[in-house]
Amino acid sequence: MVRIRLRRVGSTHQPHYRVVVADKESPRDGRFLEIVGQYNPKTNPGTIQFDEERIYHWLKVGAQPSESVQKLFKVVKLDDRYARLQAGESMEALLAEAKALYEKRVTDPKTTGIIKTKKA
Repeated sequence: MVRIRLRRVGSTHQPHYRVVVADKESPRDGRFLEIVGQYNPKTNPGTIQFDEERIYHWLKVGAQPSESVQKLFKVVKLDDRYARLQAGESMEALLAEAKALYEKRVTDPKTTGIIKTKKA
């Protein structure tokens, strides 16, 4: 079975994830078939980028998203667009809508940190 899931990259305390298509039995950071996106939870809001055309292809051939990837799909409304694609809407219109949404989400690329304050 093929899954769409997260693969952790980045240094200690600075997680960054690639969204990959991988076999269910392969390890989290092991062998994968294709990189279809990225996710950085440390920015505000979290940076999410998907190659939606490739994700639609993998979903059509039976790939199952993991729970965490499914939540990311809901954040950028990819699951809604995929349902509309299955209902017959053109892929070009959906990809244009997705591109506009991703451009609107872009904010400061600097990562956030936890600010510790001293109590008097």
